[in-house]
Amino acid sequence: MTEYGNGRPMARYIRHACASCVLLLVALLVNAARVQLVQSSSYDANPANRRPTIARWQQPRGDILVGGEPVTGSTDTGEQLRYERTYRDGPLYAPVTGFASQLYGTTFLEHAEDGVLSGTDPMLAPLPLWNDVTRRASPGGNVVTTLNRKAQQAAYRGLHGRKGAVAAIEPATGRILALVSTPSYDPAELSGNSEAAASAWARLNHDPEKPMLNRAVRQTYPPGSTFKVVTAAAALDAGVVTDLDGRTRSPDPYRLPGTDTRLTNEGDGCRDTTLRDAFAWSCNTVFAKLGVDVGVADMTATAQAFGFNDTRLRVPFAVAPSTFDTHVDKAQLALSSIGQYNTRATPLQMAMVAAAVADDGRLRTPYLVERTTRRGGETVAGGGLRPERQVMRPSTAVRLRELMTDVVREGTGTNAAIRGATVGGKTGTAQHGLGNAGVPYAWFVSWAQGDDDPEPKVAVAVVVEDASADRGEISGGGDAAPIAKDVMRAVLGL
Repeated sequence: MTEYGNGRPMARYIRHACASCVLLLVALLVNAARVQLVQSSSYDANPANRRPTIARWQQPRGDILVGGEPVTGSTDTGEQLRYERTYRDGPLYAPVTGFASQLYGTTFLEHAEDGVLSGTDPMLAPLPLWNDVTRRASPGGNVVTTLNRKAQQAAYRGLHGRKGAVAAIEPATGRILALVSTPSYDPAELSGNSEAAASAWARLNHDPEKPMLNRAVRQTYPPGSTFKVVTAAAALDAGVVTDLDGRTRSPDPYRLPGTDTRLTNEGDGCRDTTLRDAFAWSCNTVFAKLGVDVGVADMTATAQAFGFNDTRLRVPFAVAPSTFDTHVDKAQLALSSIGQYNTRATPLQMAMVAAAVADDGRLRTPYLVERTTRRGGETVAGGGLRPERQVMRPSTAVRLRELMTDVVREGTGTNAAIRGATVGGKTGTAQHGLGNAGVPYAWFVSWAQGDDDPEPKVAVAVVVEDASADRGEISGGGDAAPIAKDVMRAVLGL
């Protein structure tokens, strides 16, 4: 009794027990905090955890808008993954929207603007900190695109399902007005999580025509003679050519430097002709020699100013870099300068080339999203012009517009002429394949200005790769120029 009578030893045991409980409680809280704050992302990303996926599809996605009208939607399936993505005119807008699939994720705008569309972007919330605490998503916001509905439809209709692509830009702002790739597909086929979606995925991925390939921004082609716009800009800026009507001292055929290979032309009259005539009739010999005379350094500088070799371009999704080889000998430089050898470009890149010519040598960074909004329409982000750079001297751009206008008025691009507008263009028929045995790609790049417009309103690039066509009948002027014409007319309202 003496040992425990005064209660002091017992009190000590109680204090120890309390201290142990407090330590255990602190350890529990620390561990809970570690799980919630440090490791939450790894648990969210664990494939066995379906809660984020279920939560993601518990509310409708926001919409992608064209001309103020949604081209996407959501339908209530009543299933665990409740809302499924729907598309209006899916094949027409697939190169822009991409898909939002419960099985296969997201692509293009559905991916690049997923935070807004899914409602997880903190900027959508009136009280972002409260949303962080509750981990609740706001209602999905909307993405307003720069697309011109009529131009998009004209481009899609003009391609007639053939393999090819169209890109159109507003030169003064960089707004993308049309972005079409064919053959296309309906993104709605991939929206759900049924066997039908899995079957469509397998079919589309094994289709040799590659309908899910966005040829406008993710496929590069040899640009052929359309690249002569770049070569002409380099020659004029460098002072290699000072007079559009002066003789160029160009032989026909032209022997590639350091080789026995002789470069020829499709037509006659290219020997020692002027830059004006060489551009109008697309003389390979003249432009190959001009590229060599300009030199690798200046040709590279001009090409890169237009956007070649740029790996950072986003619109907001990534664009495949167009390429101009910077490590070439003179023979390779000659071929590069007529859009062959390792020179490759996306249709968007060639639309940028035409846009720079149209806008006095300035090039705006192209973009596809005008702004993002909350569901009620309040702007969250966007607006304002994108950065610009001076690609060439303004005087050079003026002379290039003159040359491109001649092509449409009396050269190889007459099929692009539009009554009530000034149109400038450049045709191209690009060889490719082993020994150039592949069916040539038909190119046309152009810009247009209505008679009542203060400046050019649209720049377009069209490429057609039609394996079913007669090789001898493929040409930029015959196959691609009429498509560009329809797109330009749609933008001009003619």
